[in-house]
Amino acid sequence: MKKGTVKRVLAYLGSYRIYLALSLLLAAVSVAFTLYVPIRIGRAIDAVVGKGAVDFSALLRHLAVAGAFALAAALLQWIMSVINNKITYEVVRDIRSDAMTHIQELPLSYLDSHAYGDIVSRVIADVDQFADGLLMGFTNFFTGVVTILGTLLFMLLLHPTITLVVVLLTPLSLFVARFIAKHTYQMFRLQSSTRGEQTAIIEEMIGNQRVVQAFSHEEKALEAFDEVNDRLAACSLQATFYSSLTNPTTRFVNSTVYAAVALAGAFAAIGGSITVGGLSCFLSYAGQYAKPFNEISGVITELQNALACAARMFDFLDSAPQTPDAPDAQRLQNVKGNVTLSHVSFSYRPDQKLIEDLNLQVKAGNRIAIVGPTGCGKTTLINLLMRFYDTTKGSVSVDGCDVRQVTRASLRQNYGMVLQETWLMEGTIRENIVMGKPDATDEEIIAAAKASHAHSFIKRLPQGYDTLLSENGDELSQGQKQLLCITRVMLCLPPMLILDEATSSIDTRTELKIQDAFSRMMKGRTSFIVAHRLSTICDADRILVMKDGNIIEQGTHRELLEQKGFYYHLYESQFASAGE
Repeated sequence: MKKGTVKRVLAYLGSYRIYLALSLLLAAVSVAFTLYVPIRIGRAIDAVVGKGAVDFSALLRHLAVAGAFALAAALLQWIMSVINNKITYEVVRDIRSDAMTHIQELPLSYLDSHAYGDIVSRVIADVDQFADGLLMGFTNFFTGVVTILGTLLFMLLLHPTITLVVVLLTPLSLFVARFIAKHTYQMFRLQSSTRGEQTAIIEEMIGNQRVVQAFSHEEKALEAFDEVNDRLAACSLQATFYSSLTNPTTRFVNSTVYAAVALAGAFAAIGGSITVGGLSCFLSYAGQYAKPFNEISGVITELQNALACAARMFDFLDSAPQTPDAPDAQRLQNVKGNVTLSHVSFSYRPDQKLIEDLNLQVKAGNRIAIVGPTGCGKTTLINLLMRFYDTTKGSVSVDGCDVRQVTRASLRQNYGMVLQETWLMEGTIRENIVMGKPDATDEEIIAAAKASHAHSFIKRLPQGYDTLLSENGDELSQGQKQLLCITRVMLCLPPMLILDEATSSIDTRTELKIQDAFSRMMKGRTSFIVAHRLSTICDADRILVMKDGNIIEQGTHRELLEQKGFYYHLYESQFASAGE
């Protein structure tokens, strides 16, 4: 998995290979300049022969050149840092863009079975952690590797024998760093997944805080959070503790290398095979040679975390998207509204049956009401009509076209849908209304709002139709939000309508007006009305009574009452008090 993750990261980096090459080139040049500075410093030291024997001209010249190269190296490192930042955040942008695109392609079954907070954690927190590790890798890893190779080359030119001591002791540092890094990856992976659990709990509690407080669930919520929080603290501490061993252990090895170089160099200076300035230069290289190992050990730690986070992100990106439209899928056009369900079977879980061998034929312009107890399959039937889920067996067709043979977009454009659960995006009232018809004129928007009885409350808002709403429109009442959702459909007026408890949050007086607006809107349009209040569906052309995924009764309101079956008892239970 880790190798696969690295390959995926490299694939994203491949789009910025020119910047990568430029970053490597700048790293090499800046390191070369940096490594040239000790040579000049060594020569400056050799210019100080003894008391009263100082070649000030040579000393100043060498120091000036060393300073110029040091400044040039700093400038190149700054440019390299800018390029590395660009590469990192462009890659992060690409990953998040792919993630957002993937979310639009995911089947509802995935979103229904995964915590939203965990998905958010993968796209936001995990990608941020990945960016930090990638940036540190670019900043320190490239430079570190080039520094190691460069110092080895310069040391070989200065004194091959002392360089041999460095080369022989180097594998110890590499072995220690690799051993620790290998054992910290799974710890960081566990840390990342636990962080996702924590985000999911926080998102769930904040989004439903009213319910939490209404049922005095605060202590239970805190207990659940504390349990995950404690696990996150424990696995984070464990991951950080083991990964933090890398730096001190490599420092110890590198200090040993430095001491060995100093000792070997001292004997070489005594023997006359190297000057004092040359020894000073060599010791400087030994320090610079050791430093990247310490930095790279830190980079490796961050990269373990980054790769663990990237692996979670790629797991999400690899989740199976919804079944794509058929290659020969046609656009659904000139829809009349004839809907047929033929021998339809469906269940969310293979071991739990829901809808079996359901048959239904709806003629264009019919108003079909769907009633039944909770869990009988009313909303599932709507999901199949809209092709949010595909049937397990059988088919759903519109005007004789199997919905699996037409594009999802064209199918859904021919449905207008108002749900009990409202949703408004962050934006103006106008932007929320024109979601299904972006090119609508102001006159069309106002006409739709008047038809849905939303115009009056919109005009009372500070900026009217340009009033800015926060996420999910919390400034509005539930009824006002539902009126805006109804206005969306009023504006589009597609040939088929789905109303799932569309007036559940509206007061009785407004509901009467909305029912009248719905009656005008549904005229000539195929309509599916899911209702719990049976008083709202008395004028439906046909009422489907569902139970345990099957249609057990169907007919008009009067016909079903005369049958004195399940619908009759359901109706009587709702209106018993009124009858008395």
